[in-house]
Amino acid sequence: MKKRYITGYAGLRALAVIGVILYHLDPDHFGGGYLGVPVFLVLTGYLITDQIMAAYRNQGYFDIKSFYQRRFKRLYPPLIAMLWLTSAYIVLFQRNLLNKLYQIVACNLLGVYNWWQIFNGQSYFELFANNESPFTHLWTMAIDWQFYLLWPLVMALLVKFAKKRRNIFWVLVGLSVLSALEMALLFRPGQDTSRIYYGTDTRFFSLGLGSAMAVLWPFEELDNRFTQKDGVILNWTGLATLFGMLLLMFSPLMNAQTAFPYYGGMFIFSFFVTVFAAVIAAPVGIWNRLMTNPVFNWLGSRSYEIYLYQFPVMIFFESRVSDLADHVTLYRVIEIVLILLISEITYRLFEKRRYTSEGIRYNLTKLFQWPVKLSKNWLKTAAFFLVFLIGSSGIIFSPLAKADNKDGALIKTINDNSKQQAEMNKKALELIKSSRKAAKKSSSKKSKQTSKAKTKTKSKTTKSKSGGKKVNQEFEKYGISQADLQAAQKLQVTAIGDSVMASSSDILHQLLPHAVIDATVSRQADVAPQLLQSYAQKGELQDNVLIGLGTNGPFTDDEVKQIMQIVGPKRQLFWINVVVPTRSWQNQVNQQLQTLTKKYKNLTVIDWYGYAHSQSSWFYDDKTHPNNVGQNYYSTYIVKEMVRASGSN
Repeated sequence: MKKRYITGYAGLRALAVIGVILYHLDPDHFGGGYLGVPVFLVLTGYLITDQIMAAYRNQGYFDIKSFYQRRFKRLYPPLIAMLWLTSAYIVLFQRNLLNKLYQIVACNLLGVYNWWQIFNGQSYFELFANNESPFTHLWTMAIDWQFYLLWPLVMALLVKFAKKRRNIFWVLVGLSVLSALEMALLFRPGQDTSRIYYGTDTRFFSLGLGSAMAVLWPFEELDNRFTQKDGVILNWTGLATLFGMLLLMFSPLMNAQTAFPYYGGMFIFSFFVTVFAAVIAAPVGIWNRLMTNPVFNWLGSRSYEIYLYQFPVMIFFESRVSDLADHVTLYRVIEIVLILLISEITYRLFEKRRYTSEGIRYNLTKLFQWPVKLSKNWLKTAAFFLVFLIGSSGIIFSPLAKADNKDGALIKTINDNSKQQAEMNKKALELIKSSRKAAKKSSSKKSKQTSKAKTKTKSKTTKSKSGGKKVNQEFEKYGISQADLQAAQKLQVTAIGDSVMASSSDILHQLLPHAVIDATVSRQADVAPQLLQSYAQKGELQDNVLIGLGTNGPFTDDEVKQIMQIVGPKRQLFWINVVVPTRSWQNQVNQQLQTLTKKYKNLTVIDWYGYAHSQSSWFYDDKTHPNNVGQNYYSTYIVKEMVRASGSN
């Protein structure tokens, strides 16, 4: 009986692991790979609540002390090993991550790391500067620990006051719905989602639904509950819910950067998981047998270790390669092999063996005996001790480590540009308004002119371009002619971009005084239609539209279609392709843009990648954001390409 129970849910955990693996292999198509987290949370809610309720039914009480001891012995040794092993690697090979290491380790040991991330989370720039934390994913462990600590007390209150199983069930369902509603209400499009993504309260609905299922569907009461007819119903129910899970898990609709996951998507997925888990628990039907096989059992039994080591392996591996975008599949496969290999080793070290304080003291005594007697056990103890010493040194001395400030200049530039952006756009709109008034006034005059006057006008125009007052001469050394610089002074532009454009918006404003530039960090193409529509409704969408998006993720053809419909056939759209070699989507974005130029005649791709990708001295360490030199090349190149393509020169 117990074996059926364990192996069936090992299969469900394996599905979550497979989803994560496929997400790592191809995040563009499996945008909901992160949904492995709700699977684990639902199962945690079900298994723990089922255990608590069974104790109350059979014994009349729940032994909290024994429960805490079992949880500690099961989960803490692998977690501690991962924290110290990762800390040792940071000390030896990636010391830029030492800052705040002691806080991260302490918060993970205390089970509050998710709240630490909310209040001390990484900035956007760290995702591109080889500073991404290898501990980011441990927020789910913190939620688990908080659940383990508080849930026996909550259930004790519910058993005492709600009493009836039906009442307890509806209370848990109600709390789950409130949690999902809180997530939806707190979500703000375009704003940081850390609070609702990491919050215990906003992610409780997965735990709550699993707990409600345990009250309604107690495992020990299922054996004599169903007929063969019920088995048929359960088979079809399992198929429907599994299909719903896979549809969401492998759908770009569930990309965590979009709104749908927070407006009910995660809740719906958690509901599907809850129902599917109930089907697996039933002793009739085919799903328990289908979810029980050697591959699923292996992945499910090692799912905790796979979860622990996925981020450290990815972060450390990708920090050592500079051309991920050119070898995406190969590098992803290498990462997954490393994750599975390390998971297997640590599983054998910590799951297959239970370490006692007496055994640890004995091994340490043998380690320092003289003369040394080399053995397999001695070497293993020496390796553990060395990792412990190196990792501890990093944790202890991390308060003395200064934050890596290599990209401080970038952050300051973007912050300064963001503060000036509104004022610069206001001035640009005033210039555009003045230009339009002048043009309207000129067109309203009588068109009858002498041939001599026409000749003079033509001569005067030629002089203003080639021999008039020179502008922005300091930029000529970056490959732009004076004629192009002068033509850019009259070019009217509406620009939408991400942090790459934001880092150069001050220079772009100088070169394009008639440009309205709306650039901010972490922006993706899905918000572009709404932004452009807003500018169109205000009459501020100019004849030339410039887009600099794709750094933070790929976009769909449908999103481009919406953009082109708003831009219309009479405007010229310029789209800057991307240089982001540390991300898998670089080549996809650039190839997609090139293909789209064949579909839309008024779409011109500005080939920033072709111009700059080999110029490493133009970029910060993240290989994506132009530095103070690269910002000049970036801005002048864009302006030059726009002037020439628009026929302004």
